[in-house]
Amino acid sequence: QVQLVESGGGLVQAGGSLRLSCAASGRTFGAYTMGWFRQAPGKERELVAAITWGGGRIYYTDSVKGRFTISRDNDKNTVYVQMNSLKPEDTAVYYCAASKIGNRIVLTTNAYDFWGRGTQVAVSS
Repeated sequence: QVQLVESGGGLVQAGGSLRLSCAASGRTFGAYTMGWFRQAPGKERELVAAITWGGGRIYYTDSVKGRFTISRDNDKNTVYVQMNSLKPEDTAVYYCAASKIGNRIVLTTNAYDFWGRGTQVAVSS
């Protein structure tokens, strides 16, 4: 069992930055692929970024490429996403998720086994 707790959300002006953190419990954190999803009101939950267990493979959805950076520190059981040049359309609840499929990127929500409760990100224009 893995418990995930996100932090770092908030309100920021367009063009600003935030760094989200996701702290995980459990000894096997290093074995999981980790993903950051987001869900805006009235929209489906979408994968924003993901990173395999060793950091060797990373995925970004097209809309955040060049602006978001995902990273992980397996010694601290934490995954991060640095979000720069934020836009109003980035406004959403951001969720951290862990997939037991640790050696490749997985894109769908049903491939992730554990979820955090989410942290709100609001970007004003």
